[in-house]
Amino acid sequence: MALLEVKGLHASYGKTRVLHGIDFALEKGSITALLGANGAGKTTTLRALCAMVKTQGEIRFEGERVERRSTEDIVRLGVAHVPDGRGTFLNLSTEENLRLGGYVRRDKRAVESDVERMFGYFPRLRERRRQQAGTLSGGEQQMLAVSRALMLAPKLMLLDEPSFGLAPLLVRELFAILRAINQKEQISMLLVEQNAAMALDLADHAYLIETGRVVLQGSATELKSNDSVRRSYLGY
Repeated sequence: MALLEVKGLHASYGKTRVLHGIDFALEKGSITALLGANGAGKTTTLRALCAMVKTQGEIRFEGERVERRSTEDIVRLGVAHVPDGRGTFLNLSTEENLRLGGYVRRDKRAVESDVERMFGYFPRLRERRRQQAGTLSGGEQQMLAVSRALMLAPKLMLLDEPSFGLAPLLVRELFAILRAINQKEQISMLLVEQNAAMALDLADHAYLIETGRVVLQGSATELKSNDSVRRSYLGY
């Protein structure tokens, strides 16, 4: 059974409609990429899944309809959103940011052990654990945003442009950690990413969105070998 199923999803900001009835699904334990140009509706799709924009249509998570739930309810079901812009609490320390990530969890011992686990995935954050998050580099802030989302112990992570503004070496490092987390912990991921080549290397399945509609879908391998995707998004 699909972990996430979306049917006929429309989304709008005020009177401006951005999504025009998109359908997609995400299998449990998989990484699915949403590709498309700027303004195609990728970020809006993630926001719609978290009840952050006005929507119509059907969203099922683990078989249950969730489109009328509040954002907080959706988080409690196990959906973690890593927004574009990172959403770090700049005045708090790195470690305080991590602990905030586990705020909905009751088992405090597990939270403690997960803080250590995050430092295992991201050793640089351990070095910066007492440092004010606002003074971290862009790459370190992105690592903190991902690890803070993992502190929720999510079933699904929604990642919005994790490579944005990062040097290529850091992007490769971050994507390798995401792959390890997916394989080791079976956390499903829905990835919105401008860097289509990196996204297709990481993902199992991909959907191409243009002007709020899904125009192409398939395995990451199929999309990589599609001529129009190669020309428009992969640059060869």
